[in-house]
Amino acid sequence: MSESLPHNDTRTPSPPYGYSRECHHSREQQMHIVAEYHAHKIRPSRIAYRVGIDIAFIEALIAGEEEAERFPRLVADYRRKRYQQRMRDSKRRRGVSRYEQQQKIEREYHREVDL
Repeated sequence: MSESLPHNDTRTPSPPYGYSRECHHSREQQMHIVAEYHAHKIRPSRIAYRVGIDIAFIEALIAGEEEAERFPRLVADYRRKRYQQRMRDSKRRRGVSRYEQQQKIEREYHREVDL
């Protein structure tokens, strides 16, 4: 059931599933965006959908195929920032609820760092 398209077909193929917009960010900005989203545990397909970054580039960064030294440092930096922000936000709570929230944040952060 495969149709073969003529070789002289100049039409652009439809975008892959998950893309909603065109990306207007530089390669450097894309790397920072992917690192931040990855630190917040957002799936590559959602990153591609939200920002329009090529999913192949996203997966190559996460797999360590591109920017193998720099990207993990960026992710670690964004994870540390996320940890600090969550700890600041937990200060709104009081008593045992605050303590439990901070313990949960600590466990999650240490689990992510150990990856």
